[in-house]
Amino acid sequence: MPTHTQATVVAAGPSGDGTLGRRSDTNLRAAFSKSPLYNEYNESIVNDIGVSALNGNGGSGDSSTGVSNGIVNDAGHTFGSFDLNYGDSPNVQDVETGGGGLPSTPYTPNPTSPGPGSVFPNDQDEFTGEIHGPGVEFGSGLGGLANPSETRAGISSQTLKSYISGRSYEGSDGQV
Repeated sequence: MPTHTQATVVAAGPSGDGTLGRRSDTNLRAAFSKSPLYNEYNESIVNDIGVSALNGNGGSGDSSTGVSNGIVNDAGHTFGSFDLNYGDSPNVQDVETGGGGLPSTPYTPNPTSPGPGSVFPNDQDEFTGEIHGPGVEFGSGLGGLANPSETRAGISSQTLKSYISGRSYEGSDGQV
């Protein structure tokens, strides 16, 4: 976990007299008296906005980011709705496989050709070849066979200060 914090709305270092290289908080507040940095934001609110942008924690930051309990909704402008907490994560055991455009396994598309003159996936037959098992993937973490329906709770519960290098989320230890 990170052991240091980044400067957000609290200036790093002491205020000076306003000469070259020394800020004057008094002069800055006078020049930018309507700035939300002085009137509306503090470290707690900025942190809450960051968490909201990551997974929509349902706190006061949600109203600043357009997130409501983890759901981003652009009112149909571009993407529609998206759940930052992955509430609709699939269970790979429930993925239907076969022909007609369905994948060959929950992890791989159907490589079968749809046949002469067709470019439509629904014309594909079920793949009857041999599917090789997963290989050794680059990197660390849970690996390519993690089931999203099982990992979503740990991933969506992260906060700005809980990210861990080499792990999917705290407590995963690189495994589900």
